[in-house]
Order: sequence, then structure tokens, then C-alpha cells
Amino acid sequence: MNHRPYRHIERRKSRQVYVGKVPVGGDAPITVQSMTNTLTADAGATIAQIRALEVAGADIVRVSCPDEASTKALRSIVGEVTVPIVADIHFHYKRAIEAAEAGAACLRINPGNIGSAARVREVVRAAKDHGCSIRIGVNAGSLERELLERFGEPCPEAMVESALNHIRILEDNDFQEIKISCKASDVFLAVAAYQQLADACDYPLHIGITEAGGLRSGTVKSSIGLGNLLWAGIGDTIRVSLSADPVEEVKVGFDILKALGLRHRGVNVISCPSCARQQFDVIKTVEVLEKRLAHITTPMTLSVIGCVVNGPGEATMTDIGFTGGGRGTHQVYVAGLPDHRLKDGDIVDHLVKMVEQKAAEIEAQGASKEAEGSAGDAPRVAAS
Repeated sequence: MNHRPYRHIERRKSRQVYVGKVPVGGDAPITVQSMTNTLTADAGATIAQIRALEVAGADIVRVSCPDEASTKALRSIVGEVTVPIVADIHFHYKRAIEAAEAGAACLRINPGNIGSAARVREVVRAAKDHGCSIRIGVNAGSLERELLERFGEPCPEAMVESALNHIRILEDNDFQEIKISCKASDVFLAVAAYQQLADACDYPLHIGITEAGGLRSGTVKSSIGLGNLLWAGIGDTIRVSLSADPVEEVKVGFDILKALGLRHRGVNVISCPSCARQQFDVIKTVEVLEKRLAHITTPMTLSVIGCVVNGPGEATMTDIGFTGGGRGTHQVYVAGLPDHRLKDGDIVDHLVKMVEQKAAEIEAQGASKEAEGSAGDAPRVAAS
């Protein structure tokens, strides 16, 4: 019996497409994306940044291809990384064809912006021939002039009409491997546009608040906008757009999904803001712990609370709990139960070791269950 129905999010039903080997939409996990900010023509720098994003957990990475030098470099880039690459194309249809031939898993292109019907057919043929999906990317800042003149300003209705127009062009060319974004820097505008788009089609949606700002302000805006959409079940793949290191976009993206219980990666640290009751330096301890535990990808929870007011209660709901106690001696909990006590000096080292051991146990249990399942599926040999 589910005693926590308030935690349930019913995701919007959408068709599923693939970006390389990564499924998007349907019942697939919500994927986290980012985008490189290196010159794509500098293959070495771009590969290094993509690899850093892979380590952070990115499922899909987008690179801009504004010129022929970029699409030439794309072939070597794709061959050196493991995540599928989305080639960001805006107006030049030849760049899209070159990117498909170079191994891009997806083309980010609005078919209505690349010219004649013949050019659209060429791009669609290249996408089909090379197994590329296409992301239609509508942005409030670059809506078609006709829509702006008719609606007077960027609005949800204009953005959705733009998206549906681009979809229609691809469908008329017998192409349905489509995902769509409908972004704005204004949270209200973006959320309203996505809500209307979610009702208007069943294609998977790539959601984001575009040009959200710097690390702190952009994280806040993105959390509000994406949180509202995800809570309503809208969104199949996300990007947090920050004027910061792209790795931070991936970290924030996973934190948003983790907070909503939609996807778990790494250690979820529950910690108090600290006050005069704290029995150790909570803020510094958590800061160091988060850095030291960044390599853990196994989903698990760790509570770090400064005193006994909320500490024991939080510990009952986490895999490992740590609560500050008097005279420099603190309580450690395992699976919600008091396990042992700990002195001030080695708090971080001790908790890091415990988390690493717990992660290893969880991984071993998962591998064991997988092996048992495989053995159970194997054909049985009858005794002679």
C-alpha cells in the first residue's frame, strides 16, 4: 500500500524517440542535457569539455555548428566521446546535412527557417539516412516576424503555433522522430507555452528556461520553471541554461530531478542551516562532504544535522545519519537506527568512508540480483 500518494507525479504520455541509443519520452527516464561553450572547430577543447560532462552524468550533449569548420571537427568529436551529440543548426541547411554525415545523433533545427521545401527534403533525407532525430527549438526571442505582427508580442499562443508549424513541415515529409522545445527567459511565458504545447501534441518535450542567468540566479529561475512543469508531469529531457561551467548545468539538472523524486544520481545530502544549537560546524562539514562525495553515483541519502532537535528524526529517513551531540561526541545512524558514536576530529573522513562502503554494498546487491535474474532466464538442462 502506498502511504505517500502526495509524492506521486504522473508524467504526460508521449511517444518515444531516440537520440543515438538514449530514449527520450515514453516511459524512459528524464534525461539531463548540457551544451558545450568551446569553439566546436577546436576538437580537442570540445572533446575535453564533453568528457567532463560525461563524468558529471550528462545523458546528451549539444554542440553548436555555425560553420563548415565545426561540422568537419564534429566527426572526430563524435568518435572520441560516449554520449550522443546534438548538432545545433540554425539557418544553414548544408550544416545540418554535414552534421548528420559526421555522426550527430540529433539535429537541432527549425525546418521553417532553412529555406525552400527542397532544402527541407534534403535535411530530412540526411536525418533518415543517418538515423538522426530532430529537435525543433522554438524560442520567444526569435519568433517568426509574421507571428509577432499577428500576436503583437511573444506569447504562449504564438510560440505554440510556431512549434506546430515546424512539426507540420516535418510530418509532411514523413518524419516523426521529433522532440520539441518551447523556451523563454521569462518563467511565466515558458511554463504557459509548455503547458499549451503539452496539450497540443504527443511528441516528447525538451524543457528549459533559456538564458536563465548566472549560477545562483539561473538555478533559482530554472528550479521554479522546470519544477512547475515536472511536477505537472511535463518534460522528457531537460537543460538548465546557466552562464556558468556547463558541468554545473548537469549538477543542477540532477538536483532538480532528485528533489522531485523523478531520478536519483549520487548522494542526496539532507542538512540543516545550523544555528546556536549546533554541536559542530555544519556548513563547513557539508561543503567538504559534497565535494568529497561528488564521485559517488549510487543513489543514497545522508543526513547531517547539527543537534538532537531534528537529527534523530531525519536519520530515520536516510541511509546514513549524523547528529551533533554534546561534548564533541556525536551519534551516527545506519538505516535509521543508532549505530555508533563519533568524536569531533574525523567527521568528514568517517562519513565519506561509510558512504563509499554503503555505495559498494548497494552496487554489489544490484549486480547479484541482475546475475540471479540472468541465471533464472537461462535454459534448464534436464537431469539424465
